[in-house]
Amino acid sequence: MRRLIAAALIFLTLGPVPCATVRFADVDLSQRAEARPLRFAGDTSAPMRFVRGWRLDSPNSRFGGFSALAHTGPGRFLLVGDNGHWTRLTFDTRGAVLSTRIGALPTSDGRPARKTMADVEALAVDPKGGAVWLALEGINQVWRLDVGLGRIESRRRLPPPRWPTNRGPEAMVRLADGRTILFSEDADDDPRGREALLYASDPAVPGPAPLRFFYDADGRGLVSDAAPLPDGRILLVHRRLGFDPLFTTIVSVLDPADIVRDGVVRSRTIGRVPRPLAENYEGAAVSVKRDRTWLWLVSDDNFNVWQRSLLLQFELVDLPPKRAPGSKKAAR
Repeated sequence: MRRLIAAALIFLTLGPVPCATVRFADVDLSQRAEARPLRFAGDTSAPMRFVRGWRLDSPNSRFGGFSALAHTGPGRFLLVGDNGHWTRLTFDTRGAVLSTRIGALPTSDGRPARKTMADVEALAVDPKGGAVWLALEGINQVWRLDVGLGRIESRRRLPPPRWPTNRGPEAMVRLADGRTILFSEDADDDPRGREALLYASDPAVPGPAPLRFFYDADGRGLVSDAAPLPDGRILLVHRRLGFDPLFTTIVSVLDPADIVRDGVVRSRTIGRVPRPLAENYEGAAVSVKRDRTWLWLVSDDNFNVWQRSLLLQFELVDLPPKRAPGSKKAAR
């Protein structure tokens, strides 16, 4: 019953209901966007300190629905929507948008993508070569694209059993050693937790089957994205639906050294998005500058007039210490 109630709430909140109003009635492919600073005093409590935020807007009818985020350089971001389109934004030092590029992702058959075939929910960027990995819900695949996002270099299906169409790959992390972890949004009814996969190498290239494990969110909600931390751990973003507020975003830290085949891993909460900034956050990225670590979050407006595309910046300080090597078994 609890799962049915949650599913109904998600559908009524985010799904296409008759009374819903979308932002774009006509097609507009303008290549411009603006970032309006948010008026919020901020939360200075550790370990997740709010720094600043913006509301993102564009007349482009493909702009929005952001479900994945990458920080690609100073002031530069790549945002990918679950409508099969990408946006590159460059900010100046004051937080104003300097340049905007919006385009469509390539498709496997060269034809315009349908929603079910282009539902990107997570991305990872190679910090050296710039290649981009995408996790697509619905078709249960991982793609690797070239730097220009114009060509699919490789793709691979997730192993059976198939993850449900609307509860499949939701978060993806590329670790420094080349391993990749995929978290499902809500796959499997196993009481141990939600299914996740650990790939020993490139998940878009045919190879050995990934290691399967389970993630126990411990009441934080469903995983909506993840990002690697400088110390090798993984930052997880959770989305929990309610009534007041509608969205609660909880952030935690997980150590991949805890992962074992068919085992259960848990994380430690480090903070949450302040209530006045509550939105449907589905994209996360971590950047480091001058030994300071920053968390970036972007929200998915679902192309609804009553939701917003928000980009937030937090500083991560005084994170819980990492366990000493050898205190837990590594993934096998």
